Amino acid sequence: MPKFMDIHRGMEGLTADQLKAAHQADLAIEAQEGVHFEHAWADPDSGDVFCLSEAPSAGAVQRVHERAGHKADEVHPVPLSL
Repeated sequence: MPKFMDIHRGMEGLTADQLKAAHQADLAIEAQEGVHFEHAWADPDSGDVFCLSEAPSAGAVQRVHERAGHKADEVHPVPLSL
């Protein structure tokens, strides 16, 4: 299944607990779109949050994020990885 990296901007000051809660909200509904979120990273200073997932499409990733209450600003395919 294809991998995707998405970016959320404007989350300055995000705490570890808030990141965990947002990630859990995604995990709770990901199967409904055939998505699996593998990992999330955040930089509280810049406000950038990054999520790595496997999904049938970028649209499926975005739909999960939207339904979980935190629409991604960008969703990028990751065609190659090591």
